[in-house]
Amino acid sequence: MITIDLKGQPKEFEAGVTPADVAKSIGMGLYKSACAARVDGEVCDLRTPLTQDCALEILTFDHAEGKKAYWHTTSHILAQAVQRLRPGTKFAIGPAIDSGFYYDFDLENPLSPDDLPKIEEEMKKIIKENSPLERYELEPQAAREEMAGQDYKLELIDEHSGNGEKISFYRQNDFTDLCAGPHLISTGGVKAVKLTAITGAYWRGDATKKMLTRVYGISFPKAAQLEEHLQMLEEAKKRDHRKLGKELGLFMLRDEAPGFPFFLPKGMVLKNTLLDYWREVHKKYGYLEISTPIMLNRALWERSGHWDHYKDNMYTTVIDEINFGVKPMNCPGGMLVYANEPHSYRELPLRVGEIGLVHRHELSGTLHGLFRVRCFSQDDAHIFMTREQMLDVIQETVRLFDEVYSTFGLSYTIELSTMPEDHIGTVEEWEHNQDVLKEAITGMGKDFVINEGDGAFYGPKLDFHIADCLGRTWQCGTIQLDSQLPERFQLEYTGEDGQKHRPVMIHRVVLGSIERFIGVITEHFAGKFPLWLSPVQAVVLPISERHHEYAKALTAQLEKAGLRVECDLRSEKIGYKIREAQVQQVPYMLVAGDKEIETANLSVRHRKEGDLGAMSAEEFIEKAQEEIRTRKIQ
Repeated sequence: MITIDLKGQPKEFEAGVTPADVAKSIGMGLYKSACAARVDGEVCDLRTPLTQDCALEILTFDHAEGKKAYWHTTSHILAQAVQRLRPGTKFAIGPAIDSGFYYDFDLENPLSPDDLPKIEEEMKKIIKENSPLERYELEPQAAREEMAGQDYKLELIDEHSGNGEKISFYRQNDFTDLCAGPHLISTGGVKAVKLTAITGAYWRGDATKKMLTRVYGISFPKAAQLEEHLQMLEEAKKRDHRKLGKELGLFMLRDEAPGFPFFLPKGMVLKNTLLDYWREVHKKYGYLEISTPIMLNRALWERSGHWDHYKDNMYTTVIDEINFGVKPMNCPGGMLVYANEPHSYRELPLRVGEIGLVHRHELSGTLHGLFRVRCFSQDDAHIFMTREQMLDVIQETVRLFDEVYSTFGLSYTIELSTMPEDHIGTVEEWEHNQDVLKEAITGMGKDFVINEGDGAFYGPKLDFHIADCLGRTWQCGTIQLDSQLPERFQLEYTGEDGQKHRPVMIHRVVLGSIERFIGVITEHFAGKFPLWLSPVQAVVLPISERHHEYAKALTAQLEKAGLRVECDLRSEKIGYKIREAQVQQVPYMLVAGDKEIETANLSVRHRKEGDLGAMSAEEFIEKAQEEIRTRKIQ
């Protein structure tokens, strides 16, 4: 017998029992909704035999890992459907992703969007068959025989056969796939499915390799959940920052500069207002602002470790026969600034911020509006501190994040990314720093999830995934704890004992890429920015030409008060002017006609609330300034 801890309730079972068996013993409802399991903190398949005492958690679709198993199973159903409809297809990979799943196919005749409904119908048949998913393992040679003719699978087998371990497979009826799992018990566990897109994708993202056909999809345990998701996708299309950016005159993208966005005048107002806010908050928290060069020589990037660990993402050039790297991040320059002069423990923690222009070589197929670009402004900051200060500084940084994200009405979740295989520094240092990050977060009463092996090469990190009004998440903020670069750059401070000591440092961003954050909030607010952020805060609308002089004087008065105002003097009807201002998402429309001139007032309309009635210029200015001061979200 073994003892299994079920969320604090120990129960005894026969050795060899599976998580599926345990779930069934608790209740058929849990068994039917189970997607995967977590055993002693490790996610595993529901078929995994349990042979010793352990802690067990049954993961349903409500759990992130449960969703992954659910969507991964659906990707196999997609592949099986394509196999039935297109015999001879070669299969690449089909993982679960944050918003569903995809599968990459190599077909003699590529699929088109018109094929998706047929594939969906075949998927529904496979779901109705309710075929069990059977897991088995083979030695590498037998695995190659199993996947004969499947070139992409054979490549993966060759990569994994070197460690001497067996290769795992999953079979469902007439379809077999090379896969580590976990998966649902049967295909019938999937209830509602929709294929959402079809694109091209290079094998392993390498533009030198063959272009494959990638089919995306989503699935849910209930049809109502799928319907709600599809409605969200329709709303997301309306909020697409690329569409709104063009309509609102914020930025443009050109084929002459792929991945390098152009900011237009209104977009620059938005960007500079955002940066002004960044500077205000960071001044409040005691940061000093610096600026470091865009290019630094190869020797520096070798010392920092980026040349060995990040060179493929860097742009390089040669100056005076010396190799230079265009910076993909601001850290090494920040090291040189710290090393420029001696420091005492009395100065620490030393908080140094930079809005630095960085360049990263992203594959052309991954570029996406402002979300994935090759050139962006990163709101980096580096905090140098003593070991005794680590906990307090991390918590202070989180409080800054709280203040910034709440200003935009954004909630977040936290992910702790641990030591990757490609790391520098000792395991002991990594484990200590990971424990400090855990202690800091739990000490603030906040939860986090573990993202195993996804830390930066120099240290563990906390990633902040912000959620917009549609529930979509975006990774923006990060706090990276680093003991390695201070060592590599021989950074020092004089301690209270008069001796030289090595500081610890934090790398952190709160907005991340400024460009990407602008894309996020453009979609979050659907272009209806709060008054303080709006490129144009009010537009004065004279009803006819005889009202122009009054409108001009009113505009000048509002501008003098610090408001961003336009005056529409076109010979158009007032209704047309109002509608166009609303399309441009201008917060306030100020109508000026005979009555307004006679009473020395203006008629105020809000883009959301409609007619607010007559106000004096002074009343409107006071109202607007208060809304800006409090950064009210309306």
